[in-house]
Amino acid sequence: MKHPAAVFNEKFDYQTQSLYDKTVLVTGGTTGIGRATALLLAAQGAHVMIFGRHKQELNDALKDIQAVKTDEGNILGLQADVSKMADIQRVFKEVDSQFEKLDILINNAALGYEDLLHGSDEDWQYIVNTNLLGYMSCAREAVKRMKSAGEGHIVNIGSISAHKRKGGDSVYVATKSAIQGFSESLGREVNPMGIKVTLIEPGLVGTDMQEESPKEQRKMEEDLKMLKAEDIAACVLYTLTQPKRCDVTSVVIRQHLMEE
Repeated sequence: MKHPAAVFNEKFDYQTQSLYDKTVLVTGGTTGIGRATALLLAAQGAHVMIFGRHKQELNDALKDIQAVKTDEGNILGLQADVSKMADIQRVFKEVDSQFEKLDILINNAALGYEDLLHGSDEDWQYIVNTNLLGYMSCAREAVKRMKSAGEGHIVNIGSISAHKRKGGDSVYVATKSAIQGFSESLGREVNPMGIKVTLIEPGLVGTDMQEESPKEQRKMEEDLKMLKAEDIAACVLYTLTQPKRCDVTSVVIRQHLMEE
């Protein structure tokens, strides 16, 4: 007897795309959502390159990803800062030297920040360079490579903050609102090239960006007041594996119990 899922696929002509042998670059792939996504995609048979600012976090992430990857998967990592154009160029040069092509970019590296009255102009510049210009620069380099292949997928990790726009996070909200507009416009630009763009906007996620301690975060997850990084990774996987005819352009994923 055939498995019900196989019967469904045959009857309705529904075939998801495999990530086996796909090449994926994950920015900010050493911690949080980026790390969880890299782990999940490597387990699907993808070749994964990650980068992040800190050596120890990079080494820890690479060790964990190597443990779950398939035998054929190639896992690489670099220490690099997405706010620096020289580092971005170095990352993509490594992509070109190690892989035949780039199939998927996960734009994830970002930093939290406070309101307008905190920090200096230099602090703001670093946040904007990381949270916005880093996304744009990586997307540009990815599009250059995907355009020649006639296909590709860029996933931008945004934030529900772009919708809620609460007080106290104005600098961060500004960057995530910009990512929302950038993603929507970029999708229209590159769609004729065969390139998909997906914006995923999570609510509160338990990562090192949050003020709560790891113990407090676990309690909030149990109480349905906080998401896990793995929840967002699963959402990324969903968007990447839908049939080629489907463009999942945006997803808002929030914790079940949320302050309005």
